[in-house]
Amino acid sequence: MERAPTETPDGEMSDGEMSDGETPEGETPDGESIRVWMVERTYARDEQNVVVTYATRDGARCLRKQLTRRIHLDPVTAALDASPDRLRPVEETERRERYAAEAARMADGHDPDDRV
Repeated sequence: MERAPTETPDGEMSDGEMSDGETPEGETPDGESIRVWMVERTYARDEQNVVVTYATRDGARCLRKQLTRRIHLDPVTAALDASPDRLRPVEETERRERYAAEAARMADGHDPDDRV
């Protein structure tokens, strides 16, 4: 069974396990979590902070996480499992398509817990 970090309600990361019944978009049948893939990393001007964007395989929903220097202690992984209520819709068609393409590339080339 593949393992990927899971986001807890307070935004921290913990180990999680992917369900056998996961759907193509990453949502588990029980609705507990959705697998999202890293699609974008943006650095702040001071390079002290980074915003990592994860998206569903279809690019329709995303999660943004702002990380500080702690990123060196908690590396960014290829995917994580997030609570559905933490995801927001991706409104722009172009961005949604870009996120879908990048999520597919990450999913095809990495295990969820690979450091990227």
